[in-house]
Amino acid sequence: MVCCEDILKFLNVYLNSAQIPDASHNGLQVAGTPEVKKIVFGVSASLELFHQAAYAGADLIVVHHGLLWGQEQPLVGLFRERVAVLLKNNINLAAYHLPLDKHPVVGHNACLMRELKVQRIQPFGTYHGVDIGFSGIVDKPLTEVVSALERYCQTKAHVLAYGPEQVHQVAAVSGGAHSLLPQAIEQHMDLYITGVLDEPVQEWCREGHMNCIALGHYNSEKPGIWALKDLVAKHFPEVETQFIDVPNAI
Repeated sequence: MVCCEDILKFLNVYLNSAQIPDASHNGLQVAGTPEVKKIVFGVSASLELFHQAAYAGADLIVVHHGLLWGQEQPLVGLFRERVAVLLKNNINLAAYHLPLDKHPVVGHNACLMRELKVQRIQPFGTYHGVDIGFSGIVDKPLTEVVSALERYCQTKAHVLAYGPEQVHQVAAVSGGAHSLLPQAIEQHMDLYITGVLDEPVQEWCREGHMNCIALGHYNSEKPGIWALKDLVAKHFPEVETQFIDVPNAI
């Protein structure tokens, strides 16, 4: 059993969450029991995740997409139902949004780069003044990259193949970062990896002669949660950890 405050202090410092401007309230969002024996990790806050976590005996839930996004919200409707499950079961909820996107070790994008064995990695993808992704060099056929990412993220990718068949320059910004794709074109990337697409993306890729792989918002952001779970398990071996998947193809 470990003090919840100690776990959160470790995560806040490791992810440098206080120094990263974000719409999300990063860190503790709902307070529960002060002592933690089990932590459940998930991508997004939801009733389904909370119910499964309560059934699993969680004292703390850590997610990427939390409940609080920088504005007051009345405790009514679905929002009230979600909070009520946490309070009824005395479960803490913590969330880490941009800090987990951009972290160079356990971040989603760092994990995607590492899985592809990308070299010469550097920050990429400026979002509200913060670089939240990474770019680098790889030498692989596009088909091999697609297969590797589908296997790693356990999903079927949407592929726009308008660039070279052999990929060298690659950039990744997970989640809903299709709007950053023009930055990849400006930097002459062969491939941009993200979560979800929107209508303009196809013609951006065609006109920019660039490939794009969309893994789904949810599935592109499982890797950082997996890595964070492993980190916490190593740092707090007396605490049980579990990832709960709430499958979401979007």
